Amino acid sequence: MEQPNSTDTAAARVLDAAVMHVPFDGWTEASFRGAVTDSGVDPALARALFPRGGVDLAIAYHKRGDDLMRQRLAETDLSALRFRDRIAKAVRLRLEVVDDREAVRRGTTLFALPIHAADGARLIWGTADAIWSALGDTSRDLNWYTKRATLSAVYSATVLYWLGDDSPGNQATWDFLDRRIEDVMRFEKAKASLRENPVSKALLAGPLKFMEKIQMPKVPDDLPGKVMDRFR
Repeated sequence: MEQPNSTDTAAARVLDAAVMHVPFDGWTEASFRGAVTDSGVDPALARALFPRGGVDLAIAYHKRGDDLMRQRLAETDLSALRFRDRIAKAVRLRLEVVDDREAVRRGTTLFALPIHAADGARLIWGTADAIWSALGDTSRDLNWYTKRATLSAVYSATVLYWLGDDSPGNQATWDFLDRRIEDVMRFEKAKASLRENPVSKALLAGPLKFMEKIQMPKVPDDLPGKVMDRFR
């Protein structure tokens, strides 16, 4: 049996093979077994790379999309765009890098199950974080969380709309995305005006003082086993 040069190559081969099975079997154990057979990767290595079979393949497929989006963003000149349009462009690129809409549909169904809902939420958050980070977000306080939470809601709603969109060039989806971002911008303006209002500012002084202490999470780089994160 031919062996790949690295674990990354092996993982990519199994994932590529799995995408051919997913439209028929979903992100399941059956797709995993079929992918292992088709890819020629040693079954033990494949299981080590994707311990939960189809679920871990679905996670890898989503993360591959995030990586492709980062690459596209790095190659795109956004300097002439307003910041809200940069966000819309990033979300649009994230959907445009998808090579199989049915694979996303099957993944959405999988992560809607209670047993896998936490995995799905982490993936959506990860996409939002990838977008904000790629756009140069420097927030380190509570805004770090609110930006990603808001964009997670926008992205997940847009994905669901896109899955059912048959308009030419997905124009209906892009219009939907623009409306959702406009809603967010109105909310941000209202939040800013609330903080500037003397009465509201006085009433919120206590909570705001507490929220100033909230900082983005920091993960040490020297945790035991951190090197294994690449396989999760």
